[in-house]
Amino acid sequence: MDRQTGWLTAGVFAALCGTTKETLRHYKDLGLLAPAGQGENGYSYYDAEQFYDFYAISIFRQTGTPLTEIRRCLRAQSAGGTLSLLRAQQARLREARLRLEEMDFVLSQAVANLELAAEADRGPRIVSFPAEHLLALPAGDLEGLMVPGEGEGDMLRRVLERCQELCREYGMQTDYQLGAIHRAGAPAGPGTITHLYTRLMEPSDCPYCVEKPAGRYLCLCCRGRWDLMEGYGALAAYLASSGAETAGSVYACDLAGFILNGVEENAASMLSVRLV
Repeated sequence: MDRQTGWLTAGVFAALCGTTKETLRHYKDLGLLAPAGQGENGYSYYDAEQFYDFYAISIFRQTGTPLTEIRRCLRAQSAGGTLSLLRAQQARLREARLRLEEMDFVLSQAVANLELAAEADRGPRIVSFPAEHLLALPAGDLEGLMVPGEGEGDMLRRVLERCQELCREYGMQTDYQLGAIHRAGAPAGPGTITHLYTRLMEPSDCPYCVEKPAGRYLCLCCRGRWDLMEGYGALAAYLASSGAETAGSVYACDLAGFILNGVEENAASMLSVRLV
């Protein structure tokens, strides 16, 4: 067959599609995309309109559609079948996008935490924070989950299980980094905890979802120790000497989290209270 006017060589067609001649040969062997024809010289030639066939194959492949399903769809030329396949792949893309958004949230929180932890030796300072959405579990409710005689590991497991249960029920995403909220106006410490919390990616209609207000916070980072009592005392002393007025609760937030907290010298936490 003579080469027809408008036909493209495999190299030119591959460049048009942003692929390689090897990929075109592979698609030909699989029966996915056959050349428009073959010249007397034995070379394969493509029609420019086949760009859309290649583009469709690329879209399907990027969404994880099996090659056998792609071949069946292209051969059938059925509007209904193609629509069904596209809808299924669209749903998969939405799920993948949600997973990426969730991972970005977790990594962004970890980066922000570790950047704060790196400045832990600066003493009390004022930092402006945006609003945060928290899954705040009342301490009274958590007491009902505890079993007398259990160790800290068992208690942590029950708290995490409760967080997971609520996240599944209300479709929430959290980074599972635990913090504590202390009663306003009370000397902060373990005995004054009102809630344990973890941050949420988005607000929720869950009854345990609360907002940590945006604003200027007096912050103190504590690094190299798990016991925060010295930090609570330093924060209280600074407030007393400076005469700064505060509003709301004191927040104790883990900064090192699951990444570095296995060794006490790597531990890092932040105490913060909003200023008036």
